[in-house]
Amino acid sequence: MIGREQIQIKTPDQVRLMRRAGLVVADIHAALREAVRPGITTAELDAVCAEVISRAGAHSNFLGYHDYPATVCTSVNDEVVHGIPGERVLAEGDLITFDCGAYILDEDGTQWHGDAAFTTVVGGRYASESDRILDTATRSALWAAIAAVARAAAGEATGRGARLNAIGDAVEEVVDAVEQEHGYRLGILEEYVGHGIGTAMHMAPDVLNYSVRRKGPRLRPGMVLAIEPMLTAGSPQVHELEDGWTVVTDDGSRAAQWEHTVAIVPGGVWVLTAPDGGVEGLSAFDIEPKPLR
Repeated sequence: MIGREQIQIKTPDQVRLMRRAGLVVADIHAALREAVRPGITTAELDAVCAEVISRAGAHSNFLGYHDYPATVCTSVNDEVVHGIPGERVLAEGDLITFDCGAYILDEDGTQWHGDAAFTTVVGGRYASESDRILDTATRSALWAAIAAVARAAAGEATGRGARLNAIGDAVEEVVDAVEQEHGYRLGILEEYVGHGIGTAMHMAPDVLNYSVRRKGPRLRPGMVLAIEPMLTAGSPQVHELEDGWTVVTDDGSRAAQWEHTVAIVPGGVWVLTAPDGGVEGLSAFDIEPKPLR
């Protein structure tokens, strides 16, 4: 059903269908982690993604989306989002973000989508301490945001903490903590945000990664959100390249993105694109996910 704010509310069975799509995305991530290495091209990594989707009997929700030409976005170093795979050869120390998704069809032919992203360093060793801080902070921001949603779903939050605002507030708190500890501020992208997800890849609501004064919708069971903080090591100002897709930082600073598809269920959350449902990521917050049986 569609609520007053045009947010799609899923039934438990529909969330279970989205979990199936989410596990395909998790398998894609596992295959990409294993395949990425110095000397490989981003086009070869796109082929890895396509093979996993095909083997699962699923469908890419990136390929052909507004004419996007690949099954995965490969954003390297100063590329923030939407990098197109091609002949680029990866080198030791490159920071690359993989953003990809898949959908499955139910018995009525309805699409159910999953979408997730992660950043990794090629060759396993960061080229700089700045890269390490950027990557780990972005991942921390993702899990802090998911934990904030879980607390809201469990009835442990009030005010902004019980609304969509909790996500942007959590990301900003992580960025503030990095500034206090390391003396510089990471940039938070504002032009590109998370989103609702379900029978389409991009749906209401917009999921902001920064704090705003206006009240967002109240978080409630049946909502499924793609939460995806995108941070830069410098200015958050970005521009799109002539290919019409690739977004890069204006100042050449490196960027990172981490994303999961998260279902709000009675009493908590279920991280649909994490193989363990969110157990490891939420353990630091003393929170357990609430998978539907």
